[in-house]
Amino acid sequence: MAGDHPINTSLQLVDDVAQISIDGFSGKFKKDCTDLARRITVLGHLLEEIKDSNVHLSSCFSDLSVALQASKQLLLTANDTKIHSDVAVQKMPFRFQCVTWKLEKALGSFPYDHFDISEEVLEQVELVRAQLRRATERYGGPLNSNLLSRALSQPLDKEIDLLHSATSGIGTLHIENIGNIDHEVRPKVRHVPRGSVPDGSTCTKIVQESKRVGNSSKLLEVDVPEISGSAREDDSPFKSHEERQKPNSPVIPTEFLCPISLDLMRDPVIVAATGQTYERSYIQQWIDGGHTTCPKTQQQLHNLTLTPNYALRNLIIDWCAKNNIEQPSAFANRKIKKSDGSFRYVSREIAAIEAIVRNLSSRSVDDCRAAVAEIRSLSRRSTENRILISEAGAIPVLVKLLTSEDRQIQENSVTAILNLSIFDDNKGIIMLADAIPSIVQVLRAGSTEARENAAATIFSLSLGDENKIIIGASGAIPALIDLLLTGNIRGKKDAASALFNLCMYQGNKGRALRAGIIPALLKMLTDSSSCMVDEALAVLSVLANHKEAKAAISRGSTIPVLIDLLRTGLPRSKENTAAILLSLCKRDSENLACLCRLGAVVPLTELVKSGTERAKRKATSLLEYLRKSQQHSN
Repeated sequence: MAGDHPINTSLQLVDDVAQISIDGFSGKFKKDCTDLARRITVLGHLLEEIKDSNVHLSSCFSDLSVALQASKQLLLTANDTKIHSDVAVQKMPFRFQCVTWKLEKALGSFPYDHFDISEEVLEQVELVRAQLRRATERYGGPLNSNLLSRALSQPLDKEIDLLHSATSGIGTLHIENIGNIDHEVRPKVRHVPRGSVPDGSTCTKIVQESKRVGNSSKLLEVDVPEISGSAREDDSPFKSHEERQKPNSPVIPTEFLCPISLDLMRDPVIVAATGQTYERSYIQQWIDGGHTTCPKTQQQLHNLTLTPNYALRNLIIDWCAKNNIEQPSAFANRKIKKSDGSFRYVSREIAAIEAIVRNLSSRSVDDCRAAVAEIRSLSRRSTENRILISEAGAIPVLVKLLTSEDRQIQENSVTAILNLSIFDDNKGIIMLADAIPSIVQVLRAGSTEARENAAATIFSLSLGDENKIIIGASGAIPALIDLLLTGNIRGKKDAASALFNLCMYQGNKGRALRAGIIPALLKMLTDSSSCMVDEALAVLSVLANHKEAKAAISRGSTIPVLIDLLRTGLPRSKENTAAILLSLCKRDSENLACLCRLGAVVPLTELVKSGTERAKRKATSLLEYLRKSQQHSN
């Protein structure tokens, strides 16, 4: 690789930033500089892993090099003690926004799948990308990309004008009534989005309704069909440190910040081995990455137990309340916000619901049974009811009832939690109530209906990226795979949907493999009586880029079955089949030869002409690999 190749330039810039940070930063923008330098230093691991690659993709390195150059220049400028004028100081936040946006954009378009990059480094890069996204919003919210590009090339005295013009038209979002969610309304579901796993299942309903609320980024981007909506956790009272630190905001106490993410903690846990406290999802992600030491103390983690730090959580909640950092709620002063933005008084409704919630704790089994059945029914009817039930304090009580020995109470409790979880604000409350262990227990040993609804609840909660990590570590995956093998058709579809979503997080792929997911999915593909071919292909398409999964799929003599599905499958099946085959055949001459030998060229060519957009992309890439393979062999 030539000395002036952009990757070498990028590495040099990372080293330059590291040198600048050695002396430390000072002044008004000390924290901004420190955070930016820390994130750039992490990118050095990515560049070191791929610098000896023979892949020539100069453009992607050029984008990153430009962003790093802008970052270096900004760090030098922001740390200059000669900056005194108010105008210069006012410009700096927008300059930081421009640079962080440019870095995130360069990392977002980087072709990771062309290189052999370790999972640990991929997760580090994805964490940096998430931090950059939040930092961009902290400096004033997401702006028009053309404007940001233009701003990066403008002289300093023009950037503020661009900022003012950009922020003048930013709108707001509201949450609207998103309807029913219970299994009882399944027959009303007709349209299934392209690439979604269950046909008419509870999880499909959640997908459709969650999409109406909003989308979030994935922990590790995978090119898969759209199956899930997303949890919008932007309204949490525990928004990140970067998002909360507005110019007039109070300084967040250091002990409230996670040492890994530097964000305000939402669910702090204590590492038993060292006594250090971290945000649960971040320390779990650290452990999932194979690390055996404490990030803060570097002590060996002989005990991986994570204990909730309730005392610190309560302190954080109190601090947020005292500093007017509160959760934007659809319910306030006994008024509820409607979809059109107006308010309606609900004093009578909330009084009635509070009375029912009190009966959830009744010593009378009959009274408790009647109350939980009523909560289930109410939670199914409307978003308004889901808000009022949550405000009445029902969720922690319902979580306790998940362990009830009364099967009817247990079934209705898990279904009520499922219904409540469709409203995004309730997801965080359910997670903080420590519901996952009890839901997993229902998934393992509950009645048929309770197991199905537990799987659907896990799917709904896993729409939040941090929740994927927590749920994966809870033992849910083996229980879902068991339901995938032994449940009825509805249970299997719900389990497949939950597994699909959980396996978008790289750390959960290993758990699924160890629990035996590949043999279960391959059995579904080859079983002529199975109604789960589409679902199996969707989950395999998420797993196929994992090294161990790729080997397991190849050992199962699956390529002939996949080629047959290319010819005979439905459009969605063909799309996922092409994605799986591409993952299996990239940099694998043996699988490519098998593909050619079994006549895959014809169905792939047809797919390029008539397939979905994603199918066309995958088929085109596969044909290109086959062409190069044939040229090499000739």
